[in-house]
Amino acid sequence: METILFLAHTEIDGSLGKAALETLTAARSLATGLAGSRLIAGLVGGDAQAAADQIAGCGATRFLGVSGAEFTQSRYATDIVAVEALARAAAATIVLAPATSRWNRVLAGAAQRLGGRIDAHATGVSAADGTLRLTRWYYRQRMEAVVQRTRRPWFILLESGDAEPYAGAAGFATVETIPVALPAPRTQVAGVRAPPADEQTIRPDARLLFVAGAGWTKSQPDGKAHADEAEKIIREFLQRTKASLGSTKSLVDLSGEGHAVLKFMTHLNQVGQTGSTPRHPKGLSTCCHGEEPHTVGWRFINERRAINLNPNCSWAQGKADVLYVADAFAVMRKVNALLAAQQH
Repeated sequence: METILFLAHTEIDGSLGKAALETLTAARSLATGLAGSRLIAGLVGGDAQAAADQIAGCGATRFLGVSGAEFTQSRYATDIVAVEALARAAAATIVLAPATSRWNRVLAGAAQRLGGRIDAHATGVSAADGTLRLTRWYYRQRMEAVVQRTRRPWFILLESGDAEPYAGAAGFATVETIPVALPAPRTQVAGVRAPPADEQTIRPDARLLFVAGAGWTKSQPDGKAHADEAEKIIREFLQRTKASLGSTKSLVDLSGEGHAVLKFMTHLNQVGQTGSTPRHPKGLSTCCHGEEPHTVGWRFINERRAINLNPNCSWAQGKADVLYVADAFAVMRKVNALLAAQQH
């Protein structure tokens, strides 16, 4: 018999984000699959009541909350005491949390305080033969492992995209407020400085992943590089489609080699063996040959298309559903013109 604590923090507006709702779906499935288990919801934020009401029908036997202005913003010193207090109050044997930047930072420390164990980057949890089994990737997403543990409490950080978000009816939930003893604060959150939404290039919830390869900065048919024009074309496409921007390692490494670069591209955009493994329904690769170290990061992209001048590139070897043998500059100019016509 397991006591499963669904652990989530609220968003700025007091609600639960998509990643948290996906984790709740996994927690509910786990509680059903492990006979005799019970589900408890643990919420951290400025006011946990709105979030508890949002998931009132999830089947949790208890709703525990740590609330207050100190918990509105992410801060290690306050988050770790909140997590510890919730886990102790629930007597949790399994703590399931979304792999957000906030929880990724703090849950390992909480597991240490409680004498437990933690597994991060989990891509799935399931119950089989009365035991919990966790799946995750190793060696840059080349090997998938199934993990079991006997040590409790077991903290699990679940990656986004592994379950459907919980969509049950809202209601009213009775929240038990868990008191915590806060240490003297040494960090004050003065505010948030972020670029405008249109300037964001990494959008995990976007329907389309647009990948730019090093070919955008290479010499074109006139013998010159046109990095500035490439930037303009790509930015316009991203603004019109709200796609997420990805890159190859070769492109983001160009800045250290003295070559022309796309100024808005960083290593955070890198997709592949030494980068990210995004999950978008569709992907479009441009000026990229589709070599294995890069395409391994496409394993969760359902529909793949590529634009490349080489008909024998790796995308043509079964790695793309459609390969357009064409000049990416010309194609994307035309695409942008069609999008502009539709939006006016």
